[in-house]
Amino acid sequence: MTDAGTSDSNAPNPALRVDDAAALADRIIENVERVIVGHHDAIEHILVTLLARGHLLLEDVPGVGKTMLARAVATSVDCSFKRVQFTPDLLPSDVTGVSVFNQKTRDFEFREGPVFANVVLGDEINRAPPKTQAALLEAMEERQVTVDGETRTLPDPFFVIATQNDVESGRTYDLPIAEIDRFTKKLELGYPDESQETELLGRVAGRHPIEELEPVASVEDVRDARETVANVGVSEPVRAYVSRLATFTRDRAPLGVSPRGGIALVRAAQARAILDGRDYVLPDDVQTEARTVWSHRIQAGTDDTGESVVAAALDGVPVE
Repeated sequence: MTDAGTSDSNAPNPALRVDDAAALADRIIENVERVIVGHHDAIEHILVTLLARGHLLLEDVPGVGKTMLARAVATSVDCSFKRVQFTPDLLPSDVTGVSVFNQKTRDFEFREGPVFANVVLGDEINRAPPKTQAALLEAMEERQVTVDGETRTLPDPFFVIATQNDVESGRTYDLPIAEIDRFTKKLELGYPDESQETELLGRVAGRHPIEELEPVASVEDVRDARETVANVGVSEPVRAYVSRLATFTRDRAPLGVSPRGGIALVRAAQARAILDGRDYVLPDDVQTEARTVWSHRIQAGTDDTGESVVAAALDGVPVE
């Protein structure tokens, strides 16, 4: 028997039908939009990341709704949710957990940190020093945490949504490249237009809609939908196309896309296919996902940015 946050690793999850998985994604997106105004594409990208077994980095100026968006997604799924407020004095053990000596039992007991949840919100992650940020590396890649020589498995699903602001460079730390590469997608929200902001102000004039938001999916729904995504067909020509795109970035930039980035793009394309009601990936899915999956991973030269390198790859690499 397993609880709501864990699953038997030896038992494969049953896959939903493609149309049922697509309907599940639509249901979650619609629910989140009860709280978030004007970011439909960003919400879709978050659902793609969740279904692709990835993690998300939200970067923007303060006050545009990054944290609220993460909360709305987590609330829409009936799962465990923990928030970590990253600060300069935060320790790695504050994230992963710590062993504490129990005077009664005369033994050490492990107290789980907030990383032991289905959805973990790392708020303002770039305010913590690299040593603390590195506490997430094993968790994000291997879905496990090792403390005092003992490895503990994290809940399934395990989804990190991290936010960071980009306007206080003197008071924040750069994320290590190894950590950046573990984020499937990086998104920026931007400011709402006038009509969207007017609607937003109307929604929050009384009680905030997040207070009344109810789950529309279960942990089991997400697991089963992820299995559906994993079963989406990726033909050899599509895989070869992704490889050619990755090679282009490595030839164009000092640090191009890693093999992990290629895997992330394929998985995101599989999830995008499900959102469109298909059980196979098209090159169009790859092209739709490439910018948000790859741009943040590329360390470009002086005349380029990650975004421009990906754009050049999509323009210059033929679909064969």
